Amino acid sequence: MIYLDNAATTFPKPERVTKAVLRCIEQYCGNPGRGSHPLAMAAAEQIYTCRETLSDFFGASAPERVIFTQNTTHALNLAIKGLLRHGDHILISELEHNAVRRPLGRLHADGRITYDVFPVLGLTSEEIVSSVADRIRPETRAVVCTHASNICSCVLPLAAIGALCHNKGLFLLVDGAQSAGLLPIDMQKMHVDALAVPGHKALYGIQGCGALLLSRRITLDTLIEGGSGVSSLDMQMPADPPERYEAGTLPTPAIVGLLEGVRSLCEDGDILNREQRLFAALLERLSALPQIIVYAPTYHGSVLLFNHRRSPAAEVGRLLASQGICVRTGLHCAPLAHRALSTPEGGAVRVSLGRYNTLAEMDALWRALKDE
Repeated sequence: MIYLDNAATTFPKPERVTKAVLRCIEQYCGNPGRGSHPLAMAAAEQIYTCRETLSDFFGASAPERVIFTQNTTHALNLAIKGLLRHGDHILISELEHNAVRRPLGRLHADGRITYDVFPVLGLTSEEIVSSVADRIRPETRAVVCTHASNICSCVLPLAAIGALCHNKGLFLLVDGAQSAGLLPIDMQKMHVDALAVPGHKALYGIQGCGALLLSRRITLDTLIEGGSGVSSLDMQMPADPPERYEAGTLPTPAIVGLLEGVRSLCEDGDILNREQRLFAALLERLSALPQIIVYAPTYHGSVLLFNHRRSPAAEVGRLLASQGICVRTGLHCAPLAHRALSTPEGGAVRVSLGRYNTLAEMDALWRALKDE
């Protein structure tokens, strides 16, 4: 099997991750923060270590401001719905995933907020920042944007957008689903107020948890209320993070896997360069096939989007799957981005690379497509 769907979830996981998860389940998986017995204490210690590690890795303000969530979508909903107020105006990019588009769409449909979309594709970093600045109104409260697209290798100039937001008194909320673990992120230097990340993508943890990292200047309303292990007599959630936002039992095995995944990245710092070399090799091969259309080929990274001139994307996906090649077809939960790239109604075929892919696998994909 050739796995080329790493933008959805990375596979395989590092062996150290699976071993750490199994060790947690077998040896110390008590309920963290819910008891003083050894199993609960051991689980709580691992969770706090993961907070510290993520805080250092992403340049966050403090470990206590690392909030564990179900996934990136949960984290974005918490940030968006916890921050925005009636009458706020928001700016988003034309590449946003439904994890940003739908929460804002719900608030807009309810008459609570308005939003505008700024262009990205084909623009320089300076032009992108100008397109954001030109759309700022007196009631604009935040920019909510992806760091890297999930359907092509376009990366937004996050530091420059953050500087603009900082100078204009706006909040910057970032979807790091495709960049966390692959591209450098320093929240404080980039003026990021809320960073939503997945555990199971380029951080190489397992499915089951994500995280929302908050700057010190942002306080959110709670999205979910319930047991927190502290202040149990109070009707309200605790005032301080992380307990304020973490109602219920945390997914300790998934958090332990995330911790070990980040540790593995700290010891293997050349992943992006390797993926970019594979991308360049695949782009060269597919561009030589007259029946293949590659979208946004000037953006080089780890995600390549293409279509076959004679076959719809879904059919191409089935053909590749029959040969043991795993890709993803369709709209990839990102209809705004597909509209910006002018893909057909059925979307396109996405190849997304990971740290374990090889040049031989790029050749195999090329061979599978060249005679079709």
